[in-house]
Amino acid sequence: MTLTDRARDWLGHDPDPTTRDELAGLIADADRSRPGALAALADRFAGPLEFGTAGLRGPVGAGQSRMNVAVVTRATAGVARHLLDTVGADARVVVGCDARHGSSAFRDAALEVLSGAGLRALALPARLPTPVTAYAVRALDADAGIMITASHNPPADNGYKVYLGGRAADPDGRGVQIVPPADAQIAARIADAPPADAVPRSTEHVEPVADEVVEAYVSRMASHRRDPEPSRVRVVLTAMHGVGGATALRVLDAARITDVHVVTAQADPDPDFPTVAFPNPEEPGALDLALALAADVDADVVIALDPDADRCSVAIPQADRTWRQLTGDELGALLGDQAARDDSRPGTTLACSIVSSRLLGRIAQAHGLRGVTTLTGFKWIARAPDLRFGYEEAIGYCTDPQAVRDKDGIGAAVRVVTLVEELAGRGVTLGGRLDELARQHGLHATAQLSIRVDDLSRIRDAMTRLRARPLTVLAGSAVIESVDLSVGSPDLPPTDGLMFRTAADDRVIIRPSGTEPKLKCYLEVVFRCDDEVPRAAAADRLARITEALSDAIRL
Repeated sequence: MTLTDRARDWLGHDPDPTTRDELAGLIADADRSRPGALAALADRFAGPLEFGTAGLRGPVGAGQSRMNVAVVTRATAGVARHLLDTVGADARVVVGCDARHGSSAFRDAALEVLSGAGLRALALPARLPTPVTAYAVRALDADAGIMITASHNPPADNGYKVYLGGRAADPDGRGVQIVPPADAQIAARIADAPPADAVPRSTEHVEPVADEVVEAYVSRMASHRRDPEPSRVRVVLTAMHGVGGATALRVLDAARITDVHVVTAQADPDPDFPTVAFPNPEEPGALDLALALAADVDADVVIALDPDADRCSVAIPQADRTWRQLTGDELGALLGDQAARDDSRPGTTLACSIVSSRLLGRIAQAHGLRGVTTLTGFKWIARAPDLRFGYEEAIGYCTDPQAVRDKDGIGAAVRVVTLVEELAGRGVTLGGRLDELARQHGLHATAQLSIRVDDLSRIRDAMTRLRARPLTVLAGSAVIESVDLSVGSPDLPPTDGLMFRTAADDRVIIRPSGTEPKLKCYLEVVFRCDDEVPRAAAADRLARITEALSDAIRL
């Protein structure tokens, strides 16, 4: 079957008139041999979007390789078949969505396919944060959850995330994102699904989720501030054009955190994200508007949510009136230490991903708690037994795992304000607390080197070279430990990555990105310190290691 024949076959089964018109235009351009038309069509049929542990994610548009109603319909048919086989016809599924292009239509398609399969489809209101969906899966004891979101991806993208809960999940995975073998099992059922227009759809078993569930989420997150008096902390909040703003304000108000100044230009959902080059709080320039407002109102802290509000970034004022954006590892250490002091029961777990700082493990040890390191992603972090707190360096924090077994930027925001209040009571800032932790456990400074490629084979070649000729020295310190993470260990399943540790206790982890065409390097240097915290020296050593890695990788 030729490319245009495959495209016409897809066109004949596409239930969405918008993408049908788009695809018909692409086919017509190819038939007329217009320059670039055949390549554009081939890009739409490069193969199905791969369904994995992150579900689906890709640009919105017509064709097999895009996010659209047809793809979501077949994906949901596969999820429904999996639940029918593993749970039964009485399975219950919560469905939510953000405000990206296509989100509402994809949500409706998912609900109708689940209903058409005879399952109970529980519809959350549209345009809500991802943590609300994760909360609802556990609160309603649903057997699964589907969230339509691409989180902090570029504006052109959308995605489809799956949680398993209730009878469909193992005890440690209730309300957690899918992991193997469930992802492969669902992918196989998607591959066996009929064309989109042949998948049964109905509204018979679609039930709106009661407002009380969202209210319960708001109350639960607000309850983490226990002080009955109004907070004195002045907050600047940005929702980054996403869906977190309204819910975050409700939570903060319920927690009596009322001195909140919103970045109005970024407050309302807008799928085009017009004021930022990239809708990720970590990206350079993303917080410019928030920092300007913070300077104007003399704020105590800046809190930035990503577009689906599952991640949270924080910036703090410094003595010279400039602002310092904390790294994901720095905020992870602060919140992990807060959690350890709040709940020091033996057996309690603090968990982070392998590419996150080792400081959390040292904090856990100091408090007599268990420190657990997992593979990257909250699908693994949230499965840690007896979890009290978990984080990943990419500004994701799970501060209330009994309620939300996933990262939650809104819940983290409340914890941040309570920490600012607590520290202020003894005249210490968040930056000051980081210095205290450095004196207790050593300064752990981290950085990242990401190298984007057009040809994925270059990443494979680089990993092959590094395995054949491992690094022997970094920043003048001999490498004393080299670990090929693809072999696996008693503590970690196999994953494509390499770890190098030096005599100075510096560490580098190199791995291909699971979601982007990038090779990622995670750097950490450790300095023992007494009074002075040598941040400048740490930054210099990180720069030297970054330069050495760039030379060694040669992409």
